[in-house]
Amino acid sequence: MTRDDERRQRATEEPIVGGLPDAPGILAAIRLTPGLGVHLRGLADELLVSDFPGATIGRAEREMLATAVSAANDCFFCMDSHAAHAIAVLKRSGAAELAPVVDGIKEGSFDGLDARVRALLHIARVVGRDARALTAADVQAAREAGASDADVQLAVLIAAAFSMYNRMVDGFRARTPASPDAYHDRAAEIAEHGYSQPSPTPAASGR
Repeated sequence: MTRDDERRQRATEEPIVGGLPDAPGILAAIRLTPGLGVHLRGLADELLVSDFPGATIGRAEREMLATAVSAANDCFFCMDSHAAHAIAVLKRSGAAELAPVVDGIKEGSFDGLDARVRALLHIARVVGRDARALTAADVQAAREAGASDADVQLAVLIAAAFSMYNRMVDGFRARTPASPDAYHDRAAEIAEHGYSQPSPTPAASGR
């Protein structure tokens, strides 16, 4: 089964947990209580948007880390939405030609990325799979590739947070769109405003 086939199959699934808001993906968790909305959106902003002291990676690279972890966890909603967010950020920064690189990350390819980002993506995927499998050699390799300590911290934090988001989405079997195109409009809003500004349309995809 191809990724596209699996995505279409998941789009036919109904939630298996009752009482959820009528919303796709992580929005099913975000809209359960006002507090969850504030904290889950706030965490996404803190890790993916806000300045992080000492970090050299920007918003697009952070979204790539979220994409890679979600792809490794087979969470299509988070994988596709954060890939769309990464591409929207790249377009805003005049680097739209890197969009195919983001699509490659969803397939497990890091081609077209510099050694620093590849090393951080490796760290994030390891932590997302088994945090205790991360080694000092993995961290040293990232440093030697030009990553700062703060970059490594972000890679670990993003991997941990998005493993949580992924499990919220898939544990609920929250609705997942059949096409990555469903995320484009909200991705443009997030690229401009971040995550803490809720979508104006209740059914919109993304946070």
